[in-house]
Amino acid sequence: MHHSRLCALLIDCQTSDIDQAARFWADALGRPMDFDHPGTRGNYRMLETQEDEPIVQIQRVEHESRVHIDIETDDIPAEVARLEALGATVVDRLERWVVMQAPTGQRFCVVRVQRPGFPKNATCWD
Repeated sequence: MHHSRLCALLIDCQTSDIDQAARFWADALGRPMDFDHPGTRGNYRMLETQEDEPIVQIQRVEHESRVHIDIETDDIPAEVARLEALGATVVDRLERWVVMQAPTGQRFCVVRVQRPGFPKNATCWD
């Protein structure tokens, strides 16, 4: 048995200026940048998020700009296996997360628990 839930919306930006990209998205979404968040570092900028809402993170990437989601779980291998059974495929296994692709082509990540209050609002899988 394990749990999983939507964790984050990540806005991947192919840009040389991640701060400018983050300012745009902060203004567009009406959420200030969260400079005190530990996730605001290097290629990543966090926007302020209410406790019960998914994280919104802006990240500088080398690939084309796109949006993807993260699914957080208390058991990454079990969640990956569950998603593979639904037709998703593993693209890359990294140290702390797994990049997957849906049967319809969208990329997403399976990550360890990131948000407070887990497993609130998570689905329990047998």
